[in-house]
Amino acid sequence: MDLRFGKTVTFPCQLQLDSHLCLAIPLPRAGRPAAAVPTPATPTATAAPPSPTPPFRGIAPAGALRTLDHPSGRLKGVFTPPISAYDGHCRSVVPVAGASRAGEKVADSSPLIGSSTDSGNDKQLMDLIPRLPERDFAGSPYVPVYVMLPLGVVNTYCELVDPDSLMEQLKKLKSIGVDGVMVDCWWGIVEAHTPQQYNWKGYMHLFQVVRDAKLKLQVVISFHECGGKVGDDVCIPLPQWVAEIGRSNPNIYFTDSEGRCNPECLSWGVDKERVLLGRTALEVYFDFMRSFRVEFDEFFEDGTICEIEIGLGPYGELRYPSYPVRHGWRYPGIGEFQCYDSFLQKSLKKAADARGHSVWARGPHNAGSYNSQPRETGFLCDGGEYNSQYGRFFLGWYSQVLVEHGDSVLFLAKLAFDGSSIAVKISGIYWWYKTASHAAELTAGFYNPCNRDGYAPIASMLKKHGAALNFTCTELHTLDHYEDFPEAMADPEGLVWQVLNAAWDVGIPVASENALPCYDRDSYNKILESAKPLNDPDGRHLSSFTYLRLSPVLMQNHNLLEFERFVKQMHGESVPMCR
Repeated sequence: MDLRFGKTVTFPCQLQLDSHLCLAIPLPRAGRPAAAVPTPATPTATAAPPSPTPPFRGIAPAGALRTLDHPSGRLKGVFTPPISAYDGHCRSVVPVAGASRAGEKVADSSPLIGSSTDSGNDKQLMDLIPRLPERDFAGSPYVPVYVMLPLGVVNTYCELVDPDSLMEQLKKLKSIGVDGVMVDCWWGIVEAHTPQQYNWKGYMHLFQVVRDAKLKLQVVISFHECGGKVGDDVCIPLPQWVAEIGRSNPNIYFTDSEGRCNPECLSWGVDKERVLLGRTALEVYFDFMRSFRVEFDEFFEDGTICEIEIGLGPYGELRYPSYPVRHGWRYPGIGEFQCYDSFLQKSLKKAADARGHSVWARGPHNAGSYNSQPRETGFLCDGGEYNSQYGRFFLGWYSQVLVEHGDSVLFLAKLAFDGSSIAVKISGIYWWYKTASHAAELTAGFYNPCNRDGYAPIASMLKKHGAALNFTCTELHTLDHYEDFPEAMADPEGLVWQVLNAAWDVGIPVASENALPCYDRDSYNKILESAKPLNDPDGRHLSSFTYLRLSPVLMQNHNLLEFERFVKQMHGESVPMCR
C-alpha cells in the first residue's frame, strides 16, 4: 500500500503517536550515543484513533521508521508506524543479507562496523522515554524453533567434528525446549572429487547424533560455496571436478560486465546445458538430491528429517550474486547485474529477438559499479532508464530467469523428496528500499521498484511446488540503519512486511531466521513481533524460526537463559514480563 504524506493513517498497534515525534526523538541504543534524526520538512501523518483494520502490504506493524522526503512522491514501503516497544537494542555490526549461511559478521576492518562506546547520554534519554510493556505471548500459536549448527560441523573429509561435545550441546538445546537443528549439506564435500561418487559418512554420523538427542533436522542442500566472504572461518569450495571445468570454461559461473567470474555457484545459464561432463546443472542437482533421499531414507521415515531447504544460488538463496565481497563490494553499494556469461547472454539475445528489438540484447551500460549509489547512475536513479521500455524489458527478463531457475530446481526437488516438506530461502536486501528503483534488489534479481511487487511472482512459483518461504532479517530495526548509514535508505522492517505478506497472500508457509547472532531481549522481542503479528485478523504467524547459530557464546549460562525465555515465548508459553 502506498501512503501519501500529510494524510491520516491508522495502524493496528497498542500505542498511537504523532509520527513527527517518532522522527524527532529516536530511541537510543546501548553502547552508542543517542543521535537525533532530522525532521523532514514534508508534513507528517497525524495519529488516528486505534482501529481493528488489518495491516496492509508494505506497512509494518511496529517499529520506529523515518518517513523519507522523496521527489518521487509515492513510494511503496514508505510508512510511519509508531515507535516499537522493543527499540533501544544494541548493534555492533551491520548484518548483510545472506550472512546466515556464511560470513555472519564483518571483520573490524570493514566499513560495516560502527563504533560502539558507552555514553551517559543514552542512559539519560532512556530515563526520559519510558519503555513500553512487552507483549504477553502466552497462549499464542506454537512456532517451532531450530538452531543452525556450525558451518564446519562436518569437515572437508566428510567426518563429524567432535561428536561428544556436539552431543552435550544438543542435550542442552533439548533441555530448554528447542525443537531441532539445521545443517548445511555441502555439495563440495559430498561429491568433491568424482561426478556421482557421493561420500555421506559424516552426515550419517551427524544425523544419528541428532536423532539420539531427540531433535528434528532441517537440512539445507547447499549447491554453493562456503567461504570467500568477510568473517568466514570455514572454506568449502564447489567440487574439484567442477572447478576443473570452470578453469577451461569460466562461463559456467555468473559473470559481471567487466568479465569477472564468481565461483560461488553455477550460473543459471547452464541449467540445461551439457557442460558438466555430459550432464546439465539440473541433472547434477537432481542426482545429488536423489542420492541424499535414498541414503537417508530411515531419517525421513522416522520423522527425524522434517524439512529440506533447497539451495538455489549464492549463500543458498534464490538471488544473483550481485554483491560479492571478493570483487570489492561494500555495504551499501547497489551491486552489479550478473548476466554476462555466454549462456545468459544467449538467453537475453533470444528474448530480445522474440520481442522484435535485437538491439536490446545487452545489459545496461549506465548501471554503475558495485559500490555506486542509485543517484550516481543513469539506469537506477530516480526517473532513470530502469523504467524505460528497454529497462522494463531487461529487468523483466533478468527476474524471469531467476524465477525459472527456482521453478526448474523445485520441480526436480519434489520428485526427489516426494512427500517431504521443502523450503526456499529468499535474501533480505533492504538497503535502498526507500528509493524509487530499489536498486540493490534489482541487481539481485528482485524486480521490486516502487511501482511493482517483485516478490509476488516468486511466492506464486513457490506455491506451485508447495514450498515454504524462508526469509531473513526479522530482528533488524529500520531506525538502526538510518542512524548508522542514513545514505543507504534502508528499511528492513518494510521489506520483511512486504515479503511475508506476499507469501501469506498466496497461502504458503513462511519461516524465518535472524541475519546475525543476537543474544539480547530486544532483538528476540523484535523477532517475536514478526513471528506473531499483533491482532492479525487471520491469525497468521511464522511456520518456524531458525536461530543463527550454535556457538560457545550462546551456550554461556546468561545467554542460554535468555534464549530459553525466547523459545518459550515462540512456543506460546507463559514467561515473567519483568526485566
